[in-house]
Order: sequence, then C-alpha cells, then structure tokens
Amino acid sequence: MTSTITLAEALAAGTVVLDGGMSNQLESAGHDLSDELWSARLLAETPEAITQAHLAYFEAGADVAITAGYQATFEGFAKRGIGRERAAELIVLGVELAREAVRRARAGGIARPLWVAASVGPYGAMLADGSEYRGRYGLSVAELERFHRPRLQVLAGARPDVLALETVPDTDEAEALLRAVRGLGVPAWLSYSVAGDRTRAGQPLEEAFALAADVDEVIAVGVNCCAPEDVEQAVETAARVTGKPVVVYPNSGEAWNAEARAWDGRSTFTAEEVQGWRASGARLIGGCCRVGPEVIGSIARTLGATA
Repeated sequence: MTSTITLAEALAAGTVVLDGGMSNQLESAGHDLSDELWSARLLAETPEAITQAHLAYFEAGADVAITAGYQATFEGFAKRGIGRERAAELIVLGVELAREAVRRARAGGIARPLWVAASVGPYGAMLADGSEYRGRYGLSVAELERFHRPRLQVLAGARPDVLALETVPDTDEAEALLRAVRGLGVPAWLSYSVAGDRTRAGQPLEEAFALAADVDEVIAVGVNCCAPEDVEQAVETAARVTGKPVVVYPNSGEAWNAEARAWDGRSTFTAEEVQGWRASGARLIGGCCRVGPEVIGSIARTLGATA
C-alpha cells in the first residue's frame, strides 16, 4: 500500500481526485502513440516517460495515478512477439512506475495520501478497433473471464492499492470482471463507458450498477471515458442502486474516431461541473481522454482536495 490510509477509508471520509488521460499527457511530451498497444508500448520502450506523466498529475493535484496498463494484455503483447513471461513483467512494471512517481512526489514535498490504481481495460481495448465503445464481442461471460483472469492475477501480485476495472461497455464483461476479482485480495472499482442512461452496449445503467452492489471487493462504481453531460445522471443512479461511493472520470467532450485514430469535436469539460457530481454522490473524481494536468489541477482546487 502506498499510503497509510486505504482508498476505501479516504472515500468514506471525503472526495479523492483522480488523474487525467495518460495518452494525451504522453503525446504532449512528444511521444507517438499511433500503435495498437497505445501507451502500453512505452512500458517496454520508454518507461521513464510514464513515470513523468504520473508525476505531472500528482504535482497538479491528483491523489490517484491510474497505470498505463489499459491495453497491457498477454494477447496484445503476443501480437508484437512479446512472450508471456516478459508480458507479465511489463504488466507489473506499470504498477512499479506509478509507485516510483509516488516516491518522487514525496521527495518533492507532496505529503497528502497518494494511491496507485492498476488499469484493467476491456477486451475491446486489446482489439484496438474501437469495440470497447460498443461491447458485445460475441464472447460468453466465461470466455471473457478467462481473458481477464490471468492479467488480474498478475496485477494483484503487484499489490496496487486498487484495481481500476474501467471503460467497461456492457454487463457481460462487467460480470466476467467481477467474477475474476473475487478472492484476489485487492479492492477494485468498476467503471462503465456509457451513452445517456445506458451502457455502450445499450443496457440500462440500473441493471449494470446492480451487478456490483453486493461485491465486497468493489469499493466504488461509476463511469469513465464518456461525455461530461452523461455523468450526473449516472452518478445519481450508481449511488442509489449500490450505496457505494461513485467514481467518475469523463473525457473532455471530444469523440474518438477509431478509423482515423484521432479525436473529433471540441472540449466541453469544465472543472466547475464536478461540484454537481460531488453533490450527487461522486467521491472519486478526475478525467479521462484529453483531460490533462491543468484541468485536474482545477478539479483539485474546486473540490478543495489539494494538500
């Protein structure tokens, strides 16, 4: 554990600030991520860049670093000729790099509690074709569980503070992930990608959040990688259905064009919106794609969460 207080304890006491998008921070530093492995490629090639990205968010006011493991899977690395043993090392490295950023933040005078969340992206992230925004891959819950379990077991062995089961597009994958985290000994949050009042695959959010209501390992539920305008209703639903703290980290408001591998539209995210989200039950608040340290700093100041 990277802090003397657990993340669950912190959420029970108040609001915690998440970091922002890893990929946009790496791109702003000049790194080319036009690759199927996305930011996970830098785990093997330029790990220091990932540590620096985490540190930038801590310095801006984030309390939680989400690792660069969203697309770090055994199958994804295998496509690049990386064997299983080395892939496991790279998956663990993501946690270690975030911990190194915590150490540097401490050395730089940041005294507030800091945590490391190990990113666990959906099956569609490995496909790198935008299908994580659709779900319904044609796989059963059991098949999805078999895909996720080995990576989760490796990550649990690295002892992050929490597992971030994120950008989940449908209830089948959520069910598979919730089965896979049972008994691992590491808490988790479950975060859906949504459109309006439904998952990306079209299921009602009430049904989606209810899956996690009685799972002891899950310390927060919510949404990420969605439009800012979809957040408030989702927060209210998640809080009502589960009684758990709610996690929210939407995109800037721009839309991902999977064919062009680029972002379209304009940013609609404002830090002031987070006050409404907190009032509705959100306790773990940050940003996802295209949300950088400047906005995270604004969120931290708005919530009065910086040390």
